[in-house]
Amino acid sequence: MHFKLTPEQQEFQDAVSRFAEKELRPGARERAHTDAYPWDVAKKMAGQGLLGITIAEADGGQGGSLMDAVIAIQAVAAHCPRSADVVQAGNFGAIRVLAEYGSAEQKARWLALLLRGETLISVGMTEPEAGSAVTELKTSATPDGEGFRINGTKIFTTHGPHADVILAYVRFGPGVGGIGSVLIDTKAAGVRIGQKSRFMSGEEWAQIYFEDVYVAPEDVLLGEGGFKKQIAGFNVERMGNTARSLALGRYAYEVARQWALQRKQFGRLLCEFQGLQWKFAEMKMKLDAGQLLLYRAASNADSGLPSAEETAIAKAFCNQAGFDIANEALQVMGGMGYSQEELVEYCQRRCRGWMIAGGSIEILKNRIAESVFERTFSQRP
Repeated sequence: MHFKLTPEQQEFQDAVSRFAEKELRPGARERAHTDAYPWDVAKKMAGQGLLGITIAEADGGQGGSLMDAVIAIQAVAAHCPRSADVVQAGNFGAIRVLAEYGSAEQKARWLALLLRGETLISVGMTEPEAGSAVTELKTSATPDGEGFRINGTKIFTTHGPHADVILAYVRFGPGVGGIGSVLIDTKAAGVRIGQKSRFMSGEEWAQIYFEDVYVAPEDVLLGEGGFKKQIAGFNVERMGNTARSLALGRYAYEVARQWALQRKQFGRLLCEFQGLQWKFAEMKMKLDAGQLLLYRAASNADSGLPSAEETAIAKAFCNQAGFDIANEALQVMGGMGYSQEELVEYCQRRCRGWMIAGGSIEILKNRIAESVFERTFSQRP
């Protein structure tokens, strides 16, 4: 049983950290408060092989592991929290589902652009009446010749306003077995992007409407019965969410730690007050515990399909820990922590969103309880 990175992993972490410190730390604050997707960062990361870390070399990726991608997220976030989103987008979730299950033609059309940092793919899961209960989605795929007509709407699509293609969960037939997915070009006839709105984190989102959108047979990614494969990919995406939560908590912790070593009140450094010492001790315990849970989930997932239980435990813990740590760091720094002059408040806001996105903490606890009692608990009446 090992609790340290291998020499190769440590070398990779150091290389990514050097790149992030040189190329991404400058402008990190401005980047965090800019609406636009950081395409310049995506291009730089593509040049460094940080997009497609987990994708096979035959498909244009690096052929690395999930652990490598987790390491990259954390190394980047230590210098530029916003840029960690680019690592997420280029390694987890929809891009992995495309690489895993897409046809040669689909990969040729989209994957190369994604790996060069020239476009984005967004996953369209959540609907106005289907959030945590995603299997209640209503977006329909009705046969039309050899293809399908897609009708429905999606909300809270990550990177939706910036994406060129959406991996949309659709219903080919009734029940869970009737759910699959299609690739929809956001410029296709019948795709309408609603008015932009904003999350508490500052990220933009927009409701996306599919109004009789024609999808050719070559744009069907996973047909009827594909839901279980898709959700397995979603478990992997949760690890990217988990890694960012912990990484942004660690970023806030480090900023506050340096503050406590320099800031004086009542003639004493903040770090000399026992009340603050206990805060930092608790933050450090949460960081260490979360790191081990994250590494366990990622390492074991590299040996096969990700464990739904281990992923749920890691995400639920790290989501809460990241938020709590950033929140305490903000409190330690007082007015400066609350100000946008520092990124501590940004980290706190981002971490709060991940407690909902990608499976809320409450839903994850339900899944953990099912493992505890070795039975399924339906949430439906």
